[in-house]
Amino acid sequence: MLILGIETSCDETAAAVVADGRVVHSSVVSSQVDLHARYGGVVPEEASRAHVDLIVPVVRDALAAAGVTLADLDAVAACHGPGLAGALLVGVSAAKALALAADVPYVGVNHLEAHCGAGWLDHDLATPLAVLLVSGGHTLLVEVAARGEHRVLGSTVDDAAGEAFDKVARFLGLGYPGGPAIDRLAADGDRTAIAFPRAMPGELDASFSGLKTAVVQYVRAHPEAPVADVAASFQEAVVDQLVDKLARAADAVGAATLVLGGGVAANSRLRERTAALAAATGREVFLPPLALCTDNAAMIAAAAAVRLVADGPTPLDAGVDPNLGLG
Repeated sequence: MLILGIETSCDETAAAVVADGRVVHSSVVSSQVDLHARYGGVVPEEASRAHVDLIVPVVRDALAAAGVTLADLDAVAACHGPGLAGALLVGVSAAKALALAADVPYVGVNHLEAHCGAGWLDHDLATPLAVLLVSGGHTLLVEVAARGEHRVLGSTVDDAAGEAFDKVARFLGLGYPGGPAIDRLAADGDRTAIAFPRAMPGELDASFSGLKTAVVQYVRAHPEAPVADVAASFQEAVVDQLVDKLARAADAVGAATLVLGGGVAANSRLRERTAALAAATGREVFLPPLALCTDNAAMIAAAAAVRLVADGPTPLDAGVDPNLGLG
């Protein structure tokens, strides 16, 4: 089963060709980071216009890299939510048009489900999985009992972890995107220098708004504090909270494997601590390659293979859902 996947939920225009939901024949991603850096964050209208300009060349490149044409495809898939409404519409409209042209099914894919299942690309994962999905828009703890079967165990009650990274980085003058900037700077800092709070101990839900405020208040009260120490201490507070909750979730569902997903899964300290947790508890761990942490279309095509078998084609009159959750 050869599926072309398209991902345009936020600020990456991506297309990929995946066979049988497992084997990646091509994966092309065009990032808009430079476009949005001047604003300090993603501007939805700018993102949508960029997707319109990029979608055709990105799809063309993905097909060429895979050595296939539309006639070789068995389905075309696109992320239909959650995400930015205008951005989602570009990808979904393109996928429907291509599916019609190729006379193959169209499959709408949940972005969150795709992140949770990205580990199955060329890997065999022992279930149940405890998945920590962390990005600029989401912080979720998810039980994956089997591929395509998900149950949300906990989530953030306010800011997503990636959003907190971006906001703190902006306050510290580190630029956008904030997560990589803080990760780099934290390597030169003392993660024990400042005792920032860890919210909601003992629970599976998370909170980062108070931590963000604590950073602002501390820096204003201690303007002489080394920025590297602030970054390292902030990052450690975020990672402490995430790893603690992942451990609790894994114990609650008897998880055989720990999995990270989403853009924040690229954070070096989070990856280090998650690997250590797995080793300490005798579990397997899947730390996705950096290319699978950020938004990509390979995960969309992989998830589409599961959804197509389970649910059949998505009707062509189905729209997008910017607020789509994970069932």
